[in-house]
This record gives sequence, C-alpha cells and structure tokens, in this order.
Amino acid sequence: MSNKLNIIEEKEAEFDLISLGAMVHRLDPGIVPFRKADECKIHVSGGEFNVAANLSDCFRLNTGIVTAMVNYRIGDLIHERIRAMGVTPFYKRFERDGVRGPNMATVYSDRGQGVRGPRVSYNRADEAAAKLEPGDIDWDEIFSRGVRWFHSGGIFSALSETTSEVIIEGMKKAKEAGAMVSYDLNYREKLWDSRGGQEQCIETNKEVVENVDVLVGNEEDLQQGLGIPGPEVKKESELDPNAFYDMIDKVTSEYENIKALATTLREVESTNRHNWSAVAWHEGETYQAPTCEIDVYDRVGGGDGFASGFIYGLLSDESLEDAVRLGWAHGAMIPTTPGDTTMVSLEQVKSFAEEGSARIKR
Repeated sequence: MSNKLNIIEEKEAEFDLISLGAMVHRLDPGIVPFRKADECKIHVSGGEFNVAANLSDCFRLNTGIVTAMVNYRIGDLIHERIRAMGVTPFYKRFERDGVRGPNMATVYSDRGQGVRGPRVSYNRADEAAAKLEPGDIDWDEIFSRGVRWFHSGGIFSALSETTSEVIIEGMKKAKEAGAMVSYDLNYREKLWDSRGGQEQCIETNKEVVENVDVLVGNEEDLQQGLGIPGPEVKKESELDPNAFYDMIDKVTSEYENIKALATTLREVESTNRHNWSAVAWHEGETYQAPTCEIDVYDRVGGGDGFASGFIYGLLSDESLEDAVRLGWAHGAMIPTTPGDTTMVSLEQVKSFAEEGSARIKR
C-alpha cells in the first residue's frame, strides 16, 4: 500500500534528499567524564547532516548537505568525513582569521555509564553556520538538479536570528521544486537559552513549521519547541504512545499543512539499557513499531537514525507501518556503535525491522 505523499519519482531527480544544517565535530572521551579525560575520539556530525549521511551510507540514496565551511584544518577534517559518508556538500565558505574565528562548532559529549548519564556541552563561539543568511545559498542551482526531499531541524534554527530565515527560504524553494519538506524539532534548551529562551524558540518554530510536510518530534519537542499544550491523558510509561496521540489533533488542527508526524519512544533504565519504540500518524491513522531493548554503547544519534530510516521508507513508497519499522530498527542500531552516524548495513536494518531479532546471520 502506497504512503500517498506525492513524492517525486527517483528517476526524475539527482538527489533523494538535501539537508540544511550546521556541521560539528564531537569530542568523545568514552565512558570517562571530561574532567578526568586524557584522550578523545573525534566524531563529525550535526543533527541535519546525520540524516543525509545515514541515508547515503546505510540506505544507499543520493544525498547532499547545505552548510557553512571554514577554510582551516578542522574544516578539512569535517569535509573528509562528509565525503567519506558519500554526501555531496554545498558550502558557503568562510576564511578564518587564524585566532578567533569563524569556527566549526565543537561538542563535548561523554557516554556515561550505568547510573551516570552522558553529559553534553558546546563551544559554538563565532560559529560559521550561525552566520548563514538568506541569499547565501544558490537554491535555484541545487533544486534545478532535481531533489525529492528537503530536511532541516531545530538545532540549526537555534543558532542565530538568520538561520531560521535560511531554513524558510530553503523550504519555500523546495516547495516550488515539488520536494517534500521535513523538520525535526530537536528542542535543545541550552541552545535556545542563548537566543532568547523558550519564547523565542516557539515563535521561530511556528514560522518554520508552516512550510513543513513531515514533522518529527516527541512530546517535549511539541510542547517546549512548538508551544503545543500538553496531553490531557496521563501516560503509563515513556513507551505509552497515548500522550503523543493526544497531541496530534492539536498539531494538525493548527498546521493543516502537516501530512505526517513521527517520534521515537524511549524508556531509560540505565545509561546502557534502553527500551525503544516509535510511532507515526498519517491521514488519520496511527502506526506503532514493536518495543525492543537496546544495549547502548553510545546514545548519540538514535533519533536521527529513526528519522533517516523513516524517511527512507517514505521515499521507497513503503507503507507507513513499514516506514516506522525501518526507522525504529535503524534508530535501535545506531546506539550500538560509536559516533553519531550509521555503521550498519541496509540488510541488517531490514532484517531487524522484519524479525525484531539479533540472531546471528551465517
């Protein structure tokens, strides 16, 4: 059964998906808290980039990232990782003064262990991506090549007054070109606190979401990031979808442009053991994935893993039920490997989506 989202056919477009967002490099000392760390791994990521990277590397689609790039060694490192994931970059380039910036953002994120949760902090001082303004990107050139899907998110919109304007500019160009538009609310309190807090967040996201077809966000994202009133039903656990379902009518009555809504459900038993599910809404119907237990190696990236698997399902004209299961399966696998982007194969994702089993494949 088709998902009826009127997506441009694959043969008519060069790109299956284009993402717009900021690139970061994440310093990861593993389970050691930063205050005691003596070495770190470097992961290249970004909430919006992760979706493009996952769709390219695991799901074998043609994707691109629109972002800012600084011409210095950290920029070179990030560029190499973008290309290694098979993603085509579209850069607005900046020159660095050698001392203060502009910079590519740094995220400090240890993994935690057991009862000690992971901790995340940022250095986004003079970040190049925050300097992006309307008119910086040649959208006509990008969309003239054919684009089936355009994606961005709340992390990028939080960076400056102009980044949300760039998102809206890109979304409107995507609509003109016939592409589907998705947005992951990805509410991050620390980022919005530096930009006027929750009130500014809601005002910004309301303007963005008016241009969106597919919205990704959990109850907190919808309440804190979009100002949707909280659910009237009390959920029995973090895996209970009823509270999310209760909010759907509120979202879709305010934003009639929304064609589909999706989110993950996560219950944290400890840093290293999560229960995981996912749900979606489309055309008045709701769909829920199974629940599984995840042995977590590195929590970061699971939500983006779900979004990319879900979008893959929709781009592949899978049913909504199958799209949710693909997103759920891929999102469950991301935390089993280090870093923010995928290390698993399409065959593994499809097998787990169908069987829900980690049995050995010989």
